[in-house]
Amino acid sequence: MKKGILFCLLLTCIGFVNCNKNQSQKSIENQNLEEKPVSVQCYIALYEKDTIDLKINTLKKGKITGNMDMKLENMPIKVGKISGEFRGDTLFADYSFTQGTNDKVVFKNPMAFLKSGNELILGNGKIETYLGASYFAKGEPIDFENVKYKFKPLDCIKK
Repeated sequence: MKKGILFCLLLTCIGFVNCNKNQSQKSIENQNLEEKPVSVQCYIALYEKDTIDLKINTLKKGKITGNMDMKLENMPIKVGKISGEFRGDTLFADYSFTQGTNDKVVFKNPMAFLKSGNELILGNGKIETYLGASYFAKGEPIDFENVKYKFKPLDCIKK
């Protein structure tokens, strides 16, 4: 009888600990989502008939979040969010986006932006995919010279 009661008490304690851990995890995630940006900067890149709008939020600890809309000629519009961080003068970010009217499938691509004065230059690099995750190939340089998209600063417009 005592063993049964001790067993039930042990299971109850484990349940409380797990619930508390899940609550604190959710609390941390909500804090990250609700964190106010230290600065907000908007950019636009134009190339032939292509337009890319970019909004970057810099958070307290240097993390970057934002939105990016890509309107490329003869392609569905890509609408999504970026998140990443600066390493030196280069912003490494993941771009999670939907394409066209298909909002059920979310794509995710790595991106690298070189900060040069007031501009951001979108680099080209070799991308590899492993277990469904895409990333820049290690040891392969990212080209910031032969590029299409150079982002100019722009006043942010509230939508």
